[in-house]
Amino acid sequence: MNRSAVLTVDELHTVFHTARGTVRAVSDVSLRLHAGETLGVVGESGSGKSVLARTIMGLVATGPGVNVSGRVTVAENEIHMMSPRQRRRLWGPEIAMVFQDPMTALNPVKRVGRHLTETLRRHDDLSRRAARQRAAELLAEVGIPEPARRCRQYPHELSGGMRQRVVIALALAGSPKVLIADEPTTALDVTVQQRILDLLHELNERHEMATLLISHDLGVISSRTDRVMVMYSGRAVETAGARTLFDAPAHPYSAGLIGAIPRLTASPHTTLHTIGGQPPDLAKPAVGCRFAPRCEYARDACTTEPPELRTVTGDGSGSVPQRVRCHFPLVGEPNESGSVARYDSGIGGALDVRRVGQE
Repeated sequence: MNRSAVLTVDELHTVFHTARGTVRAVSDVSLRLHAGETLGVVGESGSGKSVLARTIMGLVATGPGVNVSGRVTVAENEIHMMSPRQRRRLWGPEIAMVFQDPMTALNPVKRVGRHLTETLRRHDDLSRRAARQRAAELLAEVGIPEPARRCRQYPHELSGGMRQRVVIALALAGSPKVLIADEPTTALDVTVQQRILDLLHELNERHEMATLLISHDLGVISSRTDRVMVMYSGRAVETAGARTLFDAPAHPYSAGLIGAIPRLTASPHTTLHTIGGQPPDLAKPAVGCRFAPRCEYARDACTTEPPELRTVTGDGSGSVPQRVRCHFPLVGEPNESGSVARYDSGIGGALDVRRVGQE
């Protein structure tokens, strides 16, 4: 890939010291995000996706109860080496975020237009009139009808879906080079969701904006991203090209998430595939592989030795390696025992995950 990396994350850790013990919400996460590229981040609730996003933004306040280590570089600036005032200069024109909950992302005592005009005037040096006009244009871009009237309203006068669109418009106000979208289509109906996703894709192409898209909707991730990172218990357990991941996931957890997608071709009352067990307690992570207590393929090594993130295969063109944190991945070269797993995504058919030699 010849495009430059606009966001670089190296060995990022976010640790919270609580009364219950040390919670490692993000553990040793590294990634590169290039101009014009969309990276999808998926995983169950509590896997560390939102904490990762907030840590990248520099929104996790460090102190006696919180430790952040590693490097986050945006536009050649190392986020965690900057003062809060310096970081605020980057928020908007360099990096912006769409927050997950629109109900708390907006100040209830400020009119919608003021949220936008303050940002526009701070970064673009616009007059009051020009800022108001641009604010209305941004609301129209994200599909809000009567934008001029909506600018004069307070957040509580808008529906949850409209507030979410205001949050998206606010993130886009500074034309950022990097956009972190944490569940950006929450509370939106299907038609509006499509419009918002189309808008983000259009901005990607028009402005070469890099996007980190966090979502529970694997359908969105499969069709709207170039690469995917699967997180579990604060760690990246698999990274791959989107097509590679959905056609041939290498980690049993990735396969379980994909297998849980309902199939339109399945007969009525078909039992959905589920991942057994419960999400891990981050204050008491499992020894060895953190997914081992829920993995049907776990062996002795999985419960004693933590696996490293290693490359197992490419995406066909060799440009995007498939990396997995697993002792016995479902694809790739035969492991030490001489066997290798095989996975069939089950698109249009039944889920089929099995070990070679067990057929």
